[in-house]
Amino acid sequence: MPLRGVEIGEQMARYVQDSNKPLAVGQVESDYPSQAVTHDLASRISRPCSGGSVQTVSIGRTGQPEREPVSSGAIPWRYFIGQPHPVVETQAVPGGRFGNAPGVSRCQHAGEFLWALLSLALVAPGAGFAQEERTSTDELTSPAPPQAAPIGPPAPEGPKQRLNWETGAGRSYIIPAFEVTGYLLLLNQFDRHFVEPKDVYRTGTGSFWKNLTDSKWVIDEDPFGTNQFLHPYGGSIYYGLARSTGLSFWESFGYATAGSVLWELGGETGPPSINDQITTPIAGSFLGEPLFRMASLLLENDGGPPGFWRELGAAALSPPTGFNRLVFGNRFDAVFPSHAPVISTRFQLGTSLNTVLRGQGVVSRFRENEATVDFQLAYGLPGKPGYSYTRPFDYFNFQFTASTASTFENIIIRGLLVGAPYSAGDSYRGVWGLFGSYDYIAPQVFRVSSTALNLGTTAQWWLSQAVALQGTALGGVGYGAAGTIHGSGERDYHYGATPQALLELRLILADRAMVNVTAQEYYVSGVGSTESRGSETIARGTASFTLRVYDHHAIALKYVASQRDAQYPDLPDRHQTVGTVTLAYTFIGSTGFGAVEWRE
Repeated sequence: MPLRGVEIGEQMARYVQDSNKPLAVGQVESDYPSQAVTHDLASRISRPCSGGSVQTVSIGRTGQPEREPVSSGAIPWRYFIGQPHPVVETQAVPGGRFGNAPGVSRCQHAGEFLWALLSLALVAPGAGFAQEERTSTDELTSPAPPQAAPIGPPAPEGPKQRLNWETGAGRSYIIPAFEVTGYLLLLNQFDRHFVEPKDVYRTGTGSFWKNLTDSKWVIDEDPFGTNQFLHPYGGSIYYGLARSTGLSFWESFGYATAGSVLWELGGETGPPSINDQITTPIAGSFLGEPLFRMASLLLENDGGPPGFWRELGAAALSPPTGFNRLVFGNRFDAVFPSHAPVISTRFQLGTSLNTVLRGQGVVSRFRENEATVDFQLAYGLPGKPGYSYTRPFDYFNFQFTASTASTFENIIIRGLLVGAPYSAGDSYRGVWGLFGSYDYIAPQVFRVSSTALNLGTTAQWWLSQAVALQGTALGGVGYGAAGTIHGSGERDYHYGATPQALLELRLILADRAMVNVTAQEYYVSGVGSTESRGSETIARGTASFTLRVYDHHAIALKYVASQRDAQYPDLPDRHQTVGTVTLAYTFIGSTGFGAVEWRE
């Protein structure tokens, strides 16, 4: 006969009184070793682990737990009523000052957990309550009259299946299709009422059909910021609406492409733009995936439910994710599993100490002093045992810089689309493959932006026991734009196919200091441009030294130099250089400077 909640509580109370002796892993005395428990505990039980981590399970009708994903460093455990006491499994978890040293963490036996389970057992009704044998009171109760057969159509089915990222169950292809279409309609209505010239957005079936059948696709003349920043961000919205409903990277990219085409045909009266089909869906996906992953990292919360501030932060990073979690209740509440990548983060607040400007054709609107904010995150650094690169952007690097002079000064993203890890000896680990990149660089004098595919690698080499060298080398081709911000006698910016290269080296001196050197170059050619009469070459170099002062707090000294060489047959050649020295306070994340430890 199944046990009622009160009976379970009584037996567990006896167990608590007799459980003073030490527990062996997987062993404990039980007053009911063979009793099958069908009590339905519909609540969650959380047990604190060493280090403050909490592991949560759900116990269903069989008494067995339904385990949730376990984040790195959490302690998985199982509880079987009528079986041995909690089975404690140990894992290697981060230790040391910043979490790079290997260590072992165990859940400690806590009486509070047992009393919490006792309380749940006392108040929860048993699953077999209606199936118990009748007592004398039950026999005196008149049986309920039989209910008449229902009239009319059957009751609607229960709620839709909840999203499961591992199996794909619960994902939706229909919801994002309606969301993208609705977003386009709202955007068009906003633009036709509040954005000049308003006539551009007064579209209808006639303009849609004309763009579909008669218009020639062109390279538009929209401002640099509109084409190279607002369009990628708009594409990230289309992408995120699909991604947050359970679709894959490539499926979400398809929705971003469809949304961009629909806007070009029906969102504006002018001819559709070729360049927008690169910046909106492609750059938008390369931007949208890191935003989605960073939002998911906030929501994971070491396996526990995210609180209000984490939900708010995730919605700020990826508005489509926050929207779908809010509107559809628990349908899309499942958090995208990160698979515990190695993550390195740095946040900087700084002020420029000196600015050097050389070149011709630049007006005087130039600020020599400015405040800057910089954030950088590396996700999935190579070297962690067991971490795989099976999904696009399982490795990516994201950097964002804002300043009082240029607002959005830099957005630099590179992510692994397809690739594999490799090693050389015991001290070298890396990952190589095809990378997607989206760069938006706009210092005060000139700017460059590119959406590209690159072949390359990211790796780490332990030079000694405490010194590591990390590096990235990429080379590829994309479609880019470059030109001046303030100038005279020349165009605003130039489009074209853009060969490009990147080399970055980072020397990590234990947990004390880091030296970083980065070089980037872009050649914006005349290929793929409506005016193939010139070219732009943009080079950018960064050198920085960061010294940890205390715990997560550090100071950094950084020098950034950007150079532009422009050549057009009907304009004077231009050579412009801007250099900035910055002193910044730096907050470094829990993994310190990001050295990955895999050595035994």
